[in-house]
Amino acid sequence: MPRILVRAHKNPFMVASAEKTLSDNLIGQNTGNLVFSQAVYRLLSTTDNTLSTGGIGSGTVAEELSEKYDHVVVPLANAFRPKYVERLDTMSAIFEKLTIPVTVLGVGAQASLEGEQRNADLLEPAVRRFVRAVLRRSGSIGVRGEFTQQYLKSLGFGDSDVEVIGCPSMFMYGPDLKISKKVESLGPDSPIALNISPYVKEMGPISLRHAERYPNLVYMAQNLSSLELLLEGHYPMGKKSPMRTSGVPVTLEHPLIRQDRVRFFLDPSTWFEHLAQYDFSFGTRIHGNIAALLAGTPALLLAHDSRTLELAEYHHIPHRLISDLPRDVDAADLYAAADWEPLNEAHHDNWVRFSGFLARHQLTHVYQPGQSAEMFDATLAATEFPPPVRTLMGATPEELYAMKRELAEAHHSRKEALKAMTSRAVPQNVTDYVRLAARRMVRRVRR
Repeated sequence: MPRILVRAHKNPFMVASAEKTLSDNLIGQNTGNLVFSQAVYRLLSTTDNTLSTGGIGSGTVAEELSEKYDHVVVPLANAFRPKYVERLDTMSAIFEKLTIPVTVLGVGAQASLEGEQRNADLLEPAVRRFVRAVLRRSGSIGVRGEFTQQYLKSLGFGDSDVEVIGCPSMFMYGPDLKISKKVESLGPDSPIALNISPYVKEMGPISLRHAERYPNLVYMAQNLSSLELLLEGHYPMGKKSPMRTSGVPVTLEHPLIRQDRVRFFLDPSTWFEHLAQYDFSFGTRIHGNIAALLAGTPALLLAHDSRTLELAEYHHIPHRLISDLPRDVDAADLYAAADWEPLNEAHHDNWVRFSGFLARHQLTHVYQPGQSAEMFDATLAATEFPPPVRTLMGATPEELYAMKRELAEAHHSRKEALKAMTSRAVPQNVTDYVRLAARRMVRRVRR
């Protein structure tokens, strides 16, 4: 029975609060990471495999991995970028010492829409080392699209070394994926899911216009900083950050924040369940839109860089270049012009290619004869995950009065604690009591 380590920030069955998710960064900066890692875990959940999840970081000992596991599977996203160089080197050093197979799924390069890469001189040595380390323990490396394939070819890797397989997230349910429009057209009252990369300035005006035009539009936040905004009331950014003036929802003044039209899901299953209620999803987050597709909701990507564009092109996900959008772009027009049939038609062949890659890497999956994902799905369904994080703007008067009572109790506790302190005692931060009470109330409101 193969013992497989799946690199993941979080086990699919792990239940964690919003506060723990934030403090421990259980989403790897973005909840989209949980989608493709869960897809890989589900696919490999056969009766023949014993799965574990974990990180591969600076504290990882290669010899211990080789003794404990028979195979290391590494789902990745846009890892070929300058900010990821240190982690690439860390994984390379570990892979170079492993004596067991390593399979990398869906890794991609990051560049602008024009294909320009920053700090290429810094990045290329790390990428070469990483790919060579993988190929020492693997027959090939699986990349997300043709842009990454060509990039690795430019670094000297051959056709047999690099296979385009797309993103594992699109194969969460194997060969079964069919998307069709739920309604003929969108109207002012249509439920719409919007996803935003806050650093993409073009999304500021888009979010403001759509917040006004579509009262049932909800922003599905994904990045860790947005979670901090919802929990703590502030988005970590510099005083001169262009995000402050671009109109993206990173301040409490944004209408989507003030009107309690933001949701942050901590787990894919609750995210999918919620997205199934919408008629349309669109925005710059590739995995935000893939999550919608997996929920059966038509989605369209506003591509803003090579990493999102190459996935949309490979999987035939409807998309528009954000640089080509009309100034007054509207969700209803995007929906009317989109066609999901090419995605449906391409999915079977893409699945055959992906499952063939798994077979060549001696990895069994739940869609093979005699296998099933029933146990994984039953376990996931029996797990009670927390509800989405939302703004406090949606709190009822009763909840706000309850917060007032807790703050009063915290103030009383602080006074009593201060009285009990001796002259040698180290004073605690007196605001800790208030913060603790406020966080308790936030947790209760979100239940």
